[in-house]
Amino acid sequence: MKMKNKKQEQELKKKQHKAQLKQKKNKEAILDRTNDTRNEKLKILITCEGKNTEKDYFNQLRIASMQVEVIGIGDNTISLVKKTINIRDSKKIKYDEVWCVFDADPKPDNPKQLQNFNEAIWLAEKNNINVAYSHQAFEYWLLLHFNDYQGEPMDRKLYKQKLNEFLKPYNLKYDSSNDKRGKSISSEMFDILMAKVNGKRRVCHAIERAEKISKTFSDNNPAKNESSTKVFLLMKKLLGIDEENTCK
Repeated sequence: MKMKNKKQEQELKKKQHKAQLKQKKNKEAILDRTNDTRNEKLKILITCEGKNTEKDYFNQLRIASMQVEVIGIGDNTISLVKKTINIRDSKKIKYDEVWCVFDADPKPDNPKQLQNFNEAIWLAEKNNINVAYSHQAFEYWLLLHFNDYQGEPMDRKLYKQKLNEFLKPYNLKYDSSNDKRGKSISSEMFDILMAKVNGKRRVCHAIERAEKISKTFSDNNPAKNESSTKVFLLMKKLLGIDEENTCK
């Protein structure tokens, strides 16, 4: 009986400690911009194709020196860009920058999908909207936090499998069936993505890897740039990373 009570007590303390960390985390900024000297907060609008995964990721950054609004729209490519234009133009807030986050998501039964992907990028650029696309999907960006995939084509069906291989040592699982929302990024998983490895945050490794891979492709036909992601451009903006300020 004593052993059982002791075990229960340990489990209770563990839960209480986890709750305290979560409460503390909710009050603090996870990351902040490097050497930010602006008196006024930079206003950024981010619209996402996914309603959960991308939104979870960017919302959990909580950058204190910026006003970031993240909207999970649930539409892709051209439809997402058009809705983003409407949202931006109808808001009273004047954003300093607007970003669209979406996937190429090629579909064998829809040959026009990749053409729509290209047209969405061009439509966004024409309307002064920045694009942080991934080809094939946003999960490719997440994978770059753990490993350097040298731009080789990778079917999105492998993303979940590979992510879970990296998360297994932490007893975590991406796209868990226990989550009623489906694909999402838990606070525990996000902590792993932001953790330091070899003196540098995983997200910094992801930025470097994605940028290096991006330089091997031409921007003339993004539909052919598999596998690649431009999410690093958005992250560099959010974190204030440039030639003088590096990611740490």
